[in-house]
Amino acid sequence: MRSVAVIGAGAGGAAAVVELTLKGHEVRWWNRSAATIEPFRAAGGVRHEGVLGEGFVRPAAIVAGLDDALDGVDAALVCLPSLAHEAVANALADAGVACPVVLNPGHTCGALHTAEVLRRRGVEPPPLVELSTLTYVARKPVPDTVRITGVAERVHAACLPGGDEGLALARELYPAATPARDVIATSLSNVNLVLHTPGAILSAAWVEATGGDFRFYVDAMTPGVARVIEALDRERLAVAGAYGHELPPLIEEMAAIGTASREHVRTGDVRAAIAEGAANRTLKAPDTLDHRYYAEDFGYGLVPLIELAAAGGVVVPLARALVGVACALTGTDVFATGLDASRLGISGLDRDGVLALVRAGALQA
Repeated sequence: MRSVAVIGAGAGGAAAVVELTLKGHEVRWWNRSAATIEPFRAAGGVRHEGVLGEGFVRPAAIVAGLDDALDGVDAALVCLPSLAHEAVANALADAGVACPVVLNPGHTCGALHTAEVLRRRGVEPPPLVELSTLTYVARKPVPDTVRITGVAERVHAACLPGGDEGLALARELYPAATPARDVIATSLSNVNLVLHTPGAILSAAWVEATGGDFRFYVDAMTPGVARVIEALDRERLAVAGAYGHELPPLIEEMAAIGTASREHVRTGDVRAAIAEGAANRTLKAPDTLDHRYYAEDFGYGLVPLIELAAAGGVVVPLARALVGVACALTGTDVFATGLDASRLGISGLDRDGVLALVRAGALQA
């Protein structure tokens, strides 16, 4: 049994509390917003339904302060959108974090971003691990309940140099975690940067007109949208290749996670593989342009992809075009607010410089 601090009371954090508690781990739970975690505190735990069964779990503690959550734990598990990583990293710095920190998920370049925030605070980063995607497909139908429709069959896991202890612990907590060579591989295995962004742009009028009253992965997954996804995926794979990684195409990665139809993966039908994936099939579209598919997956998905591409000498015109449209669509300068090279700590670095940062002194792919 391990003692784990779970940070985050959204659907991902609640799902982690359920699974880790069911596995016998001691879970101490904290969230930055007291209002979000309060319904669980009032209930004394988490009601859950879905693929982990139906029931109610009580974590060891639901705490008011991060210091209390971290007290004596083996690891801190951050289950939050990447938009929250900076605030959480600052909170971890204030709390004097020393235990390994596992980002579940790391999204795109979450470990690099977190490490840079800590360094700017004058704090030596603890062992930092990132998982390529959230280990759950989950939603909260009501504030004290989580519905878990999928549990990842495989995710990629990697650490920054010096984080081997954290990586071993992450794999102990999540046996589905498969070691990757470095956090470039895990970051570029984040399926959401490819899966969400074309559909978010191409169904934006429908989102605004209906308030998201359609199934994002089914109704909005038309043949044309699927072709844009395939083209964007080729850019992602080209960037990965520049850093020495041969990653699976999107739908193969989704099938390994458990969110795409394996039958259609075998035929290469991207639209059908996504639309008929059981875990996502019933999920509704974003209800506004403030949804995380817009707020997160462009600035914190495509922007770091573009920065890694620039350092690696790869041209990614579609990724740039999608971000440009997102800027106009949302009225936000996504390039300026997203994870640019400065926020990732890779300004001025070329491919070898980035590899030296993420691998223990190795300059070769």
